[in-house]
Amino acid sequence: MVLAGTLFVQLFMVPMIAVNEVSRPGAPDVPAVALLAYLVLAGIVIEICSVCVWKLATRVARSTLFDPASSKYVGPIIWSIAAGSLATFALAALLAPGEDIAPGMVLLIGGFGILLAGISVIVFVLRQLLLQATQTEAQAAALRTELGGVI
Repeated sequence: MVLAGTLFVQLFMVPMIAVNEVSRPGAPDVPAVALLAYLVLAGIVIEICSVCVWKLATRVARSTLFDPASSKYVGPIIWSIAAGSLATFALAALLAPGEDIAPGMVLLIGGFGILLAGISVIVFVLRQLLLQATQTEAQAAALRTELGGVI
């Protein structure tokens, strides 16, 4: 549902808003263009995270999560959330100099960027824990094999 929703926003809502913005007299506002670009990028971040979480959930269902191949699905989540954090800071920086957006709103957007950076760090820590669990699982399998040979 999340994937379908983000695709709907990217394919239908953003173009409709862009057409509406272009049809206004005068040049398009920088905040409106920045917000549309941010919506597209945020959609891409959400789509990457959704697909990777879907793949990891499939691995959990198959009991293959503690396989070294699982970490390849966590890396894109980390990088996409970090890119989303940088895009959020860029959006706040673009909106800050004008008087159209209240300073408190710019502060909230910057706070959201910090929140995204924190989430990226948390997912990185979880990836490291997954790698440790994978190594522990491999060591346990080796010890079971060795113990089976002794018995």
